[in-house]
Amino acid sequence: MTTASSTESTTEARESASPVLSARDLRVWYGSTRGPVAAVDGVTFDVRPGETLGLVGESGCGKSTLGRGVLGLLPAGAAVDGEVRFAGKNLVGMPAKELQQLRGPELGLIFQEPMTRLNPLMKVSEHFEETLKTHHPELPKDQIRSRALEALRGMGIPASRYESYPHEFSGGMRQRIMIALALVLRPAFVVADEPTTALDVLVEAQIIQILADLRRNFDTALVLITHNLGIVAEACDRVAVMYAGHIVEQGDAREVFANPQHPYTQELLRSTISLGTTGLHFIPGSPPDLAHPPVGCRFHPRCPKAMRVCAEEAPPEVLLPSGSRNTCWLPVPDMTTAEGRLPLEVEEISVADEA
Repeated sequence: MTTASSTESTTEARESASPVLSARDLRVWYGSTRGPVAAVDGVTFDVRPGETLGLVGESGCGKSTLGRGVLGLLPAGAAVDGEVRFAGKNLVGMPAKELQQLRGPELGLIFQEPMTRLNPLMKVSEHFEETLKTHHPELPKDQIRSRALEALRGMGIPASRYESYPHEFSGGMRQRIMIALALVLRPAFVVADEPTTALDVLVEAQIIQILADLRRNFDTALVLITHNLGIVAEACDRVAVMYAGHIVEQGDAREVFANPQHPYTQELLRSTISLGTTGLHFIPGSPPDLAHPPVGCRFHPRCPKAMRVCAEEAPPEVLLPSGSRNTCWLPVPDMTTAEGRLPLEVEEISVADEA
């Protein structure tokens, strides 16, 4: 049984460790007939060994683009700027061949919708053979089989299913196969892009347990992209809340959920459903067009606490006493900003006034 003291010591050791991956001012944009679309706009975060960072936000806020941008898996026409440090190297601008050699053995990706990612004409065995042969061509067939079966057993897939085709599995088992494929090469850093989408709650719980075992047994650093705030509260050490290409709040998951500071985080949490829910809450409107985002804070047209300064100037990143970071103009006691100043002459206005 894990004691509270051992858990605290593990957390302290993790926080003192050097990051496995560090992103600084990362930007990803796409070309369009309406101009550049900045899907990720100046994002900064770290992920340490054995740590899980939950990335949450509404659809269209740039979560999946951020995950793929970190790994260099973007479509033709996308551009990337900033810095992503891994193993002493900057992945941004790295030659494609060198980056491809890192993906798999060092950098992993768990896709959502496994049925669209597994080749229906290939057996499970052939998927593993292709993956392992690409990165370890020296491995004989018996070792490939041994490593593949070890990965599948870790996901609860029996060896008797090794020669089956993807359509012979349930959705939950296909997702486990996708996870096994991502982990068979034992990467140090993994992006899990909504790995529990369209799965029932029992299979969802199993997948979350598998990811927890992964970081505990192999010290893997994980970015978990999801809409499900309950999963983040249960499975993640830290959380980053993303809106319109920006990370608006990030910090310890328990601290952020217990005491959210950014109005967008507050509204997201108010919109979740629990056993105690007596009425439905939603955030009016929708995320902005990233080809022409609003001036100032991008959330201000929908924010119930908007102030005049929010519509005029982009807010600074605020370092809170708890250690969390919040990008908002709302005054917070004892807060400091990157510019070393507080917002002056803020005047509350309503969303209706702003409109």
